[in-house]
Amino acid sequence: VAGRTTMAGSVLRQGQPAATAAAPAVARLRAAGAAITGLTNMSEFAFSGVGINPHHGTPRNPCDTAVARVPGGSSSGAAVSVALGLAVAGLGSDTGGSIRIPAALCGLVGFKNTQARTPLAGAFPLATTLDTVCSMSRTVADCLVVDGVLAGAPLPVQPRTLQGARLLLPRTLVLDALDATVARAFERALQRLSAAGAVIVEQPLPELAEVAQINAPGGLSAIEAWATHQGDMRTQRERFDHRVALRVALGEPVSAADYITILRRRAGWISRMEARLVGFDALVCPTAPIVAPETAPLLVSDDAFFKANGLLLRNTFPINFLDGCAFTLPCHEAGELPVGLMLSAPGGHDAALAALALAAEPLLR
Repeated sequence: VAGRTTMAGSVLRQGQPAATAAAPAVARLRAAGAAITGLTNMSEFAFSGVGINPHHGTPRNPCDTAVARVPGGSSSGAAVSVALGLAVAGLGSDTGGSIRIPAALCGLVGFKNTQARTPLAGAFPLATTLDTVCSMSRTVADCLVVDGVLAGAPLPVQPRTLQGARLLLPRTLVLDALDATVARAFERALQRLSAAGAVIVEQPLPELAEVAQINAPGGLSAIEAWATHQGDMRTQRERFDHRVALRVALGEPVSAADYITILRRRAGWISRMEARLVGFDALVCPTAPIVAPETAPLLVSDDAFFKANGLLLRNTFPINFLDGCAFTLPCHEAGELPVGLMLSAPGGHDAALAALALAAEPLLR
């Protein structure tokens, strides 16, 4: 935002120069008549799917008035602001799930578009190879309105029904260790989609199990975050969220040769994944395998935090690695903690996926 310093959830940005111009995301929204009403809290430097921030406090998930639960991250405050009705939409970046995870945990719709669709200029980077500028809102239609403004042109969405839609439900990885609430809501959602005419094909997708190995050592997010933060990590590491610092540090020992190898192997993996998905309209799976965890245990235990973080990112990150597009749609019933169902597709299929999400949305609410 012109005239403001982008804090990115950190104290390390205090005293840095203010932006001299608004990011295209902000400028285009204002030109379209939107009001930018505030800046929201987030995981430091967008490097967590949990949403905890030790510097500025952790926004409380509004879904549970009895127990404090995390909102999901990294766009934690954005999700809470929309869930509380303080904003129509919340902006953020999605590098491994940072829009879809908090949207799912707070009962919202989140749309991670194909990366090239929206400009990254003016957004503080986590990993420029994976970062995607996008938004969350209460409905698919509202997400598409915002996306059209951010991209400079609306998606050419052709209305459709679910009749004959072919959805691939992978047996690999995405259904592991579902908690009871997620499993129940997801199974109910599948039954509704099937009753509406969708053809759900359940089969292995072994490529999903390859992501962790291809993305080693370090991982693209850590490698590229180290490139951004190496100066501060060497001189004032104690000012970072120590959990963010641990993840950024994973990028330090990675060589240029290792980095190039990851990029090359990722390109091959994307080609193989796209070939496997021919003939399907979308992948379908739970957005996150667990509901929003309670906040207190994650504040005191690094082990509990990293376990939750890994679970929350597990199903969403492969879509970033694919350079794909995805919607998370609420599929829980009243009285249940929020659960998200994710529809995703390879890059460039945003319009067709949006039509599918529009058709599925009323069945799942």
